Amino acid sequence: MTQYGKVYLVGSGPGDPELMTLKARRLIDTVDVVVYDQLPGKVIIDSIPAGTEKIDAGKHSGDHTLRQDEINALIIEKAKEGKSVVRLKGGDPYMFGRGGEEAQELINAGIEFEVVPGITSAIAVPAYAGIPITHRDHASMVTFVTGHEDPTKDESALDWETLARFEGTLVIFMGVKMLGRNVGELIKHGKDPKTPVALVERGTRPDQRVTVGTLENIAILAKERGVKAPAITVIGDVVKLQEELGEQILPDFE
Repeated sequence: MTQYGKVYLVGSGPGDPELMTLKARRLIDTVDVVVYDQLPGKVIIDSIPAGTEKIDAGKHSGDHTLRQDEINALIIEKAKEGKSVVRLKGGDPYMFGRGGEEAQELINAGIEFEVVPGITSAIAVPAYAGIPITHRDHASMVTFVTGHEDPTKDESALDWETLARFEGTLVIFMGVKMLGRNVGELIKHGKDPKTPVALVERGTRPDQRVTVGTLENIAILAKERGVKAPAITVIGDVVKLQEELGEQILPDFE
């Protein structure tokens, strides 16, 4: 029987290389192949050893280096060659990272795999921006949603009416492109237009940038400031803490 290699679905965390797990670092340093997205960031991607086969499978809005089905086929092909493979993703592989889909494909192909969780940007990025996503005086609940759904869906899977009534913190992934629509839906379904909102670009990295506004003006501010992905959107009263807690020195990447 042919001996296949093993695939590791690895979350690299939100971008600061010191927020990677020890296990993620060890695997990146020792496997034969690393198939990576762009979300891990240049510092982490550049740290992949020179002798490792590196394959860019990065996906940008409207510009995919490889389609998802091609990525699935690629990691299976490399494993069937008997190689150990890290499928490197930003954040956590199962948090809006399509890691679950890749795991299913690996099972169907008879490939052994392991999931290596990572620190999700949903928690780390707001924290680095001075926003605790829960706080006893402001929010006891938090909901994570994707702001960029599968474009082939006939209808949105997001229940905007329920989200508008939600009294906790909303954290939206990948929501820059659809920011105007997202905040518009919340307001349309009864969310207070004065609700605080923060956009955190390139969170936990040296060039992190925070834009703070409200539901009614955040889309305008984002356009004026040229906000670009990757960015996390945080909606709720906890954003009020950003001014107090946001003054901090980001890690030295040198």
